[in-house]
Amino acid sequence: MNIYRLKAIIITFFCCLLLSQTVVFAQNAKKISIKKEKVSLKEALTEIEKQTKMSVAYNESQLGADKTISLNVVDATIEKALDQILKGTGFAYKIQGDHIMIVQEPKQEKGKSKKITGQVLDDQNMPLIGVNIVVKGKTGVGAITNIDGNFTLEVNQGDAIEVSYIGYAPQTLKVTDNNIYNIQLSADAELLEEVVVTALGIKRKSKALGYNLTEVKSDEITTVKDANFVNSLTGKVAGLQINSSSSGIGGSTKVVMRGVKSISKSNNVLYVVDGVPLNNTNGGDVEKNQGFYTAAPKGEGIADFNPEDIESMSVLTGPAAAALYGSNAANGAILITTKKGAAGKPKITLSHNTDFSNPFVTPRFQNTYGNKPGEFSSWGDKLATPSSYDPLNFFRTGYNTTTALSISLGNEKNQTFASASSTTAEGIIPNNEYQRYNFTVRNTSNFFNDRMTLDLGFSYVIQKDQNMLSQGQYFNPIVPLYLFPRGEDFTPYRMYERYDEGRQLMTQHWPYGEMGMAMQNPYWIINRNMFNNDRDRYMANAGLKYKVFDWMDISGRVRIDNANTRHTKKLYASTDAKFAQNKGYYGDRKDVDKQLYADFLVNINKRFNDFDLTANVGASIQDVSMDYVGAEGSVKHDSQPLHFA
Repeated sequence: MNIYRLKAIIITFFCCLLLSQTVVFAQNAKKISIKKEKVSLKEALTEIEKQTKMSVAYNESQLGADKTISLNVVDATIEKALDQILKGTGFAYKIQGDHIMIVQEPKQEKGKSKKITGQVLDDQNMPLIGVNIVVKGKTGVGAITNIDGNFTLEVNQGDAIEVSYIGYAPQTLKVTDNNIYNIQLSADAELLEEVVVTALGIKRKSKALGYNLTEVKSDEITTVKDANFVNSLTGKVAGLQINSSSSGIGGSTKVVMRGVKSISKSNNVLYVVDGVPLNNTNGGDVEKNQGFYTAAPKGEGIADFNPEDIESMSVLTGPAAAALYGSNAANGAILITTKKGAAGKPKITLSHNTDFSNPFVTPRFQNTYGNKPGEFSSWGDKLATPSSYDPLNFFRTGYNTTTALSISLGNEKNQTFASASSTTAEGIIPNNEYQRYNFTVRNTSNFFNDRMTLDLGFSYVIQKDQNMLSQGQYFNPIVPLYLFPRGEDFTPYRMYERYDEGRQLMTQHWPYGEMGMAMQNPYWIINRNMFNNDRDRYMANAGLKYKVFDWMDISGRVRIDNANTRHTKKLYASTDAKFAQNKGYYGDRKDVDKQLYADFLVNINKRFNDFDLTANVGASIQDVSMDYVGAEGSVKHDSQPLHFA
């Protein structure tokens, strides 16, 4: 390369560099004047942009841009003006070219930075692998012990380091002048001695159990609430399969533990509340009659409970775990422990939760081919113009709102817990509604130097639901909605009824009855085929426990669980003849479910040197009755009476 050409390039480069520095200097040399009382940081920085023609970048929420200050800046440089504006905010500035960036000031570390080493041992002087060691208050600063239990960590003198390991009591150490720290962790006695609730409400140490038990705390089922809280167990217990019914908001749930065991009988688990088996007459099954569903499931007994009243849940997955409940627990058992009052200052808890729902996974629909004349299915010729019909327009945004209020108070001798909750929901199918109100009060008292304990409780549940979605073809609006012929226009049928001059009443607008296999107008189904369930349920329980010796106690319990449910079914005139006569159909049924449970138990738990003796002796009685009474209009189908279910 020519030496003169090289010199020209170098001179040009330095001229450009000098020019850029001159521009920056010129920008920084601009004088700024801001003289205002009570001006926000945002307004002050905007004024900087106007007077300097430079852009200012910052995070409004972190900076607190609405904070007001007073400024008296006259012919000041950019640096001095920014110093006054950002004074006391914890933020600084950086100037790069024609950009000003507002950033957080770096925190001043206390003490001198240094590197420490050490080893973590257990109570048997064996190294612990994978122990977490973190600097308190500093995110992302920490270390993990290696195979020999050794660690190295960069800290400042005066820092506090936290040492934690599963199954061991955590420790907190302060960094001093020492550079080597040997730490010994002790086994967590509280974890090893953790007490869990097993069958019949008996408490046992988790390490003494000879079977598998998984415990779920209350916060794990109340973080995201469902109208039926059992659905909140999904994914929280290994081997537990949660199957929600298709009936929508508030519908029953079938819980299968470790696979299906019978093809002809129920595979649902047994629910046990405070040691008492729950009367679950519906069992999560859908009612059906004459090959098609005449009513949606009324829900199961556990679905009525307020999740805010639950302290913990223990899932017994093996036959040995549920042996005390006999064949009723052959499919496993879920033990529910409800909350009690606590001694100390009164504690009031208010919670609110709202969830919204929309169809998540839907079929792929074809709108290219129409239907043959006289047929309901779309297997005809290709349409000149693809159909614009979209079945998903039928759905709406559903919601589930739950509000709960509870209070806990008491002293060492007497504790009280009371709660009230309201659940209101609408499903994604129009006119599907669900409401539930729960009221609970519980009192626990101790007598005779805390040797006797009296436990009293009462719960009342009011539940109402409307048009729970039925499975199968009939009374299910989704079937005719999805299969509607793509060669037809659905718009006129959104007006699902028209006035009939001859009959002098509104009748169903749907010309596809004969060709559609008794399918009806979807809007007629949700507005003129009405299923309503109203339930009042009350539960009362009393328990008395007396501690005879430190190693033996006797207890007795009694529980009443009664529910009154009214089912009504209304099919308006012009409903398909398979379901109703010319003038429609009306059915009304009342169910009365009663359960009385009582037991008496002697518990022995005595230790002889290195041996523990645990024994339970007792008896229980359970009386369950179900009474149904109802009336219906006369309906004929294939010359057989169709009874309301």
